[in-house]
Amino acid sequence: MEPTVLGYMYDQPRALRETFKNREVFLKPFAELFLEKQYKKILFFGSGTSYNVSTLAEYYFKHIVGIDAKAHYPTVFINYEKADWSGLLKKEEILCLGFSQSGTSISTINVMKHLKTQGYDTLVFTEALKSEITRHVDYVLPLLCGKEETPPETRGYTVTVLQVYLLAVETAWVLNKIEKAEYEKLMADTKYLADNFEVVMEESEKWYEANAKTILNSDRIFALGYGIDYSSSLEAMLKIGEMLRLPTLGYEIEEYSHGPTMGLKGNQTIFMFGSDEAEWERCLHFREAFKQYTDRVHLITMKDTEVDARDIVFSIKTNKYLAPIAFTVPMQFVAAKGAKDIGIDTGVNPFKIQLAHL
Repeated sequence: MEPTVLGYMYDQPRALRETFKNREVFLKPFAELFLEKQYKKILFFGSGTSYNVSTLAEYYFKHIVGIDAKAHYPTVFINYEKADWSGLLKKEEILCLGFSQSGTSISTINVMKHLKTQGYDTLVFTEALKSEITRHVDYVLPLLCGKEETPPETRGYTVTVLQVYLLAVETAWVLNKIEKAEYEKLMADTKYLADNFEVVMEESEKWYEANAKTILNSDRIFALGYGIDYSSSLEAMLKIGEMLRLPTLGYEIEEYSHGPTMGLKGNQTIFMFGSDEAEWERCLHFREAFKQYTDRVHLITMKDTEVDARDIVFSIKTNKYLAPIAFTVPMQFVAAKGAKDIGIDTGVNPFKIQLAHL
């Protein structure tokens, strides 16, 4: 495997399978901790890719486990938020969980310090088990993504999302929130996606090659999601912005129609994540409306519907909780392969001032 963004991307099928195979390494201690502590609320923290994972974690723990959960930007939380505004929860009933692949994110280190000092239980998931952040938390669990030598994280995102999904499923199981049949189905869905992730990679790359010309010549890119896949729009905005370096904005799909559509032009590209959520029909309605202003409208989905070469309907199907892992891959190709096609070296960070990491 080449230590490049594309190299890490192509390694994702192996990494996802290995993560699922070795899931007990992080599932068992996490489940034991939850059973012992009986937390009533969980807060998630991270910056960049890790914040986008946190928004998915919030969704998973609300909708699968049925527990109060919230994703926060670390610095915003320190300055403006509290762990419990109601004053009804004891500190020991709240778990504060951070994500930092490198373990060097200044903002996440600071919020973990802040919360631990206040007496809350703190836990971090990190690939770097001896990094700075591990010195400022109560519990450390491993991210199984492996180290990525390049600044943009791709394999780290998909593996971390998979781990968070598995955490939610396992926690729901040990807390008797789901029946055995549902637990086994959710786990089987995971294995199926990991075992067939090469198909996701192949279909995504083929789609990129068919649409690269118009995407790379866009004046602006919009990534629109709803429900669980608002998180996918955030990750698309981040990855395309940091690698392809075109103006890229992520919106909740309904909110995009409340104003930003007034600036829509024919040389702008829209990516729409067609999630298996309540807004699906609304999504299709929006797609037809947007096409009256630009023909660069791309639907990315697992739901069978009428499409053309601009769209992807993945042949591999899975549940809506796991779909974001697949949906991010076309965006990775837009970002990484698109950058390569126009001569950008994604292995080099042109911003030399150290602001985000130690």
